[in-house]
Amino acid sequence: MLVNAKAMLQKAAKEGYAVAQININNLEWTKAVLVTAQAQKSPVILGVTGGAAKYMVSFSVVTEMAKAMVKSLGITVPVALHLDHGSAAQCDECIEAGFTSIMFDGSHYPIAENLAKTKHYVDLAHTKGMSIEAEVGSIGGEEDGVVGAGDLADPEECRQIAALGVDFLAAGIGNIHGVYPEGWLGLDFDVLGKIRDVCGGIPLVLHGGTGIPVEMIQTAISLGVAKINVNTECQLAFADATRGYIEAGMDLQGKGFDPRKLLAPGYDAICRVVQEKMELFGSVGKA
Repeated sequence: MLVNAKAMLQKAAKEGYAVAQININNLEWTKAVLVTAQAQKSPVILGVTGGAAKYMVSFSVVTEMAKAMVKSLGITVPVALHLDHGSAAQCDECIEAGFTSIMFDGSHYPIAENLAKTKHYVDLAHTKGMSIEAEVGSIGGEEDGVVGAGDLADPEECRQIAALGVDFLAAGIGNIHGVYPEGWLGLDFDVLGKIRDVCGGIPLVLHGGTGIPVEMIQTAISLGVAKINVNTECQLAFADATRGYIEAGMDLQGKGFDPRKLLAPGYDAICRVVQEKMELFGSVGKA
């Protein structure tokens, strides 16, 4: 059964670990994440961008796939199905499609407009029993067409957004989507600490979890981060494993061209990344 993410993230924040949001792109991705979460006895969040949903046909198709897979695989750990960086239209679609959690990303609006739009979706999500994430200060880089300049969040703006009743909050602290460039300055823990102090214990979210050094991840968790998003690292691992299979000529041996065999190394690679992240974030055995 799919659940909203509020309880799992409140528990994580209280106990000092983080839950992984792993963005999914197809059936293999989804199965890899669910099977690994079950094996590790870890809660998990399936993240879905608008672009990924379009690739998989629609948000409603993603919902039905996730629900059926949770049931058929006998998944008993908490699993949330969450819209990542959602626009207003995408939030509406996910509410209709039966997602259990949404992110309304109003970070590109002036703060007054972000507050007004976020409040609308807080009220709407909560009437549907869904959890909701908001964002202040854009996350750098690009993810599925969503581009951010990487602005640091204003703690006072974070306080105002948190006061609306959002369940968890993404705040820009120097993190970016994609691969971190050479010369990256790192996460701004002074800003993160101030945000934690003014937001009343609300679980915080770290986007751009690919490639952040271990010690920075651990410090972020100690300062209230309870949800860490991972996407690019799984994509790179999947691509590398698939490339290795083909370059080794495995697709030309017997029925190695069968997609169930061709995609298996990539599937295994995603499982390994997800397990590594759950161990690093401290969520193993927390289901």
